[in-house]
Amino acid sequence: MGTPASGRPDEVKVDVAERGANGQTSNRRLFMQLQVFGSCGEPKALAGLLERSGIEAALYTDLHDPLGVGVLSFAEDPAFFVTRLREVLRCEPFAGLDHKAELTMIGRTYSSGFEPDLEDWLLHRPRRTVLNPAWPWAVWYPLRRTGAFAKLPAQEQGAILREHGTIGRAYGDADLAHDIRLACHGLDTNDNDFLIGLVGRELQPLSHLVQTMRKTVQTSEYMASLGPFFVGHAIWQSAVR
Repeated sequence: MGTPASGRPDEVKVDVAERGANGQTSNRRLFMQLQVFGSCGEPKALAGLLERSGIEAALYTDLHDPLGVGVLSFAEDPAFFVTRLREVLRCEPFAGLDHKAELTMIGRTYSSGFEPDLEDWLLHRPRRTVLNPAWPWAVWYPLRRTGAFAKLPAQEQGAILREHGTIGRAYGDADLAHDIRLACHGLDTNDNDFLIGLVGRELQPLSHLVQTMRKTVQTSEYMASLGPFFVGHAIWQSAVR
């Protein structure tokens, strides 16, 4: 750390606000968490409890476990997950299920600085995406980049991310796959950087998008880990607020 002419150490200015296009700023964001369970013989009973609870959530049946389910819930205040959500998941019939902690995933919405409608991007678009009844299939997975990516010049990082973003937008424009991108630095038990959700009408395009992304510079050269993957089909979704 350098020392200016005043003799005082350089000050570190901390700014945690999200920023969008045209000078938009916001300190609001959405936290989203996936909890996965096994030994569920009757998922409709879980849907009833979630409906009565009034929380914002989606309930998935697990592609990889015939008795598995996943609950994706979200709130602006992360205290929701250790208060209201905890109360709901401690009630029957959730209380009698086997919790799969290794598949728990959590992240927060974030901005890249170019969003034309910052509040919609941070708060409303993720809700519309995961709660759209026309898009029941979902693939959720965490990822971690290598440290080498963080050392690249900003211009080179931008080009790599644009390649990724261009592919994602093409699938979205064709109504094949729609993404939710969340940051999970310091939130993930396995030290992952991001949590990705892909949702759509059919499962095959979601798999195809993951396959296509493997060829990008980011995935092929700067990805340290990817997964585990949770693949689910929504059987209940709360109404969009």
